[in-house]
Amino acid sequence: MMPGLPTAMDRPHFIGIGGAGMSGIAKILAQRGAQVAGSDAKDSATADALRAHGATVHIGHAAGHLADDATCVVVSSAIRADNPELARAAELGIPVVHRSDALASLMDGLRPIAVAGTHGKTTTTSMLAVSLSALGLDPSYAIGGDLDAPGSNAHHGEGDIFVAEADESDRSFHKYAPQVAIVLNAELDHHANYASMEEIHESFVTYAGRITAGGTLVISADQEGAVELTRRVRAAQPQLTVVTYGESESADIRIIKITPRGLTSEVTVLLDGRMLTFTVSVPGRHYAHNAVAALAAGTALGIPAHNLASALGKYTGVKRRLQLKGEARGVQVIDSYAHHPTEMTADLEAIRGAAGDSRILVLFQPHLFSRTQELGTEMGTALALADASVVLDIYPAREDPVPGVTSEIIIAAARAAGADVTAEHDKTAAPEVIAGMTKPGDLVLTMGAGDVTDLGPEILARLSD
Repeated sequence: MMPGLPTAMDRPHFIGIGGAGMSGIAKILAQRGAQVAGSDAKDSATADALRAHGATVHIGHAAGHLADDATCVVVSSAIRADNPELARAAELGIPVVHRSDALASLMDGLRPIAVAGTHGKTTTTSMLAVSLSALGLDPSYAIGGDLDAPGSNAHHGEGDIFVAEADESDRSFHKYAPQVAIVLNAELDHHANYASMEEIHESFVTYAGRITAGGTLVISADQEGAVELTRRVRAAQPQLTVVTYGESESADIRIIKITPRGLTSEVTVLLDGRMLTFTVSVPGRHYAHNAVAALAAGTALGIPAHNLASALGKYTGVKRRLQLKGEARGVQVIDSYAHHPTEMTADLEAIRGAAGDSRILVLFQPHLFSRTQELGTEMGTALALADASVVLDIYPAREDPVPGVTSEIIIAAARAAGADVTAEHDKTAAPEVIAGMTKPGDLVLTMGAGDVTDLGPEILARLSD
């Protein structure tokens, strides 16, 4: 099945084409035959992967990079208003399209599954993409992380299912009209856009209201914010089919047991009165719940549960989600994308459960000033689950500094919780610092949503010296 190109998408130009969300949309459009172009701040393996699909990728942002015959300019919320390519688009009268609108247009005519939640979106979307592919259904998908190689975050499939990560951070998930919508959890985050849990709940209720007639909401029966959201959605949309999952006795798909088996888990669920056991090839309760959410969504589309459960075992992880980067001198280095306290706790508990008596050392890079301002204390408490941590300066991403907001907030909270934590303001020195703390048998986690991931190979290099 080959949907036609959306209107004005035959010659798109992407500002920030190398980003996780943007690159996926660009790849699918290229696979559908569009003449894709774009720019990014720096070259990358993702840019090379897009070039392999015929896209033109410029490095740096300049007005001259935008072709006069571009049919639209695609942007994300991270693109600033003074971007020179955006200014040039205004001069030429070229329409500007938000990333979420571009993604929504790609789903037209298909059966979309949209995966939302404060944590776990990328993992759950990846689990669905891999398992549906293993069943021969060849879904299209757009994920916020690579499965196994640069550029593997998206695919145009011949099947009629489209699996998409639905980003709540800027309310862009209101643009989608899924047949099945997943809500993994609902917590206060993205403080630049949400002032309270009330606003979070209102936003997720709007998202649930976008589910197409006859569709299904799959939602956690355990997480407090999701339970409250379920109550609100049922009151607002009594006709909507809601399927809950989790360890709660009230769950429609109930998790009976999660059995750790090293770096994997065995999960048993009660579904439609029958027990079903399957393997999840990543450790921890958090990831087991993600897998059951994927199972619930697939069965909502009519896929037999036992087939899907077996296929979920094919999932072996996504880059940056407890990804083993290598081992040197008896020390394993693992990369974690966790940047919210709940995610940090989940990953550290998962690794603790799999590590046995091994020490866990963390190199943590806080992400965003606004998040650190609101949740820095909780981040510090989470780091107390490690045996020792090194904390870098805040990775600003799209934000400007906030006076008085530094990683010291996290460090003070960690020390108050009894943690062994060290501040390191020179990122280039951090690999040597943490390598010097290790001994054979240790596990080192590079943790955060910024460029701390680049330090994993450097730590391994120091260990190998």
